[in-house]
Amino acid sequence: MAMIEKKLSDADVSRGAGAAAVVLLSGGLDSATTLAIARSRGFACHAISFDYGQRHGMELLAAADVARSLGAAEHRIVKIDLSARGGFGHSALTDAIAVPKDRQTDKMHAEQIPATYVPARNTIFLSIALGYAEVMGAFDIFLGVNAVDYSGYPDCRPEFIEAFERMANLATAAAIEGKGRFKLHAPLIEMTKAQIIRTGLSLGVDYGLTHSCYDPAPDGSACGRCDSCQIRLAGFAQAGAKDPVRYQTRSHGDAETRDEETRRPR
Repeated sequence: MAMIEKKLSDADVSRGAGAAAVVLLSGGLDSATTLAIARSRGFACHAISFDYGQRHGMELLAAADVARSLGAAEHRIVKIDLSARGGFGHSALTDAIAVPKDRQTDKMHAEQIPATYVPARNTIFLSIALGYAEVMGAFDIFLGVNAVDYSGYPDCRPEFIEAFERMANLATAAAIEGKGRFKLHAPLIEMTKAQIIRTGLSLGVDYGLTHSCYDPAPDGSACGRCDSCQIRLAGFAQAGAKDPVRYQTRSHGDAETRDEETRRPR
């Protein structure tokens, strides 16, 4: 919790106290933890998820479960087709490109941007979240990006978050007219995955409701081999906790199949 306390300033507390905030909620571990943090700071959280043609679309069912579990004031799903069918694609998550498997976690940072990068995804999502916030009169936007245990995505870095916040306060009528200043909250950005998991557990997050796998089986079980699964599993191992979701095959550490202790298949 030290990382959270370091980031939780008096200004953050005063901005909460029942104020509305938009929270980007994918249904994964990081976004669930972010929603829990926003709720703990006193915000009335309006969660927003995106059906963008992703191959792991079952994460949207997980997002709905997480939103209910953590007491979101509202949860809406925005449909925007970023798949090859919609004229975009160019990602293993939205196109006929194989999801990378069995990469060593200590080499994920050093290699080139992975095939699971979705072009401009966070820029697109944040732009829609910004418009939603402006319409509802909210000035706080939370997202669960992380620059420590991540796969090398350029739109998960502090520089990107800082630049988007500057843009938000230059490009919106609400900011220009002096109604308020938009603030992007990225409370996980400097945390390790183990720290994120410990924080979420302390805030009551049920990680059995979340979905992280990029290439799940039809029954919802995680592959245990994609970057997202491997980073998640390593985080639970380092946190000294058991990952409650179901995996297809034995991987490493605590990553063996556990049919009897999982959330229901999706």
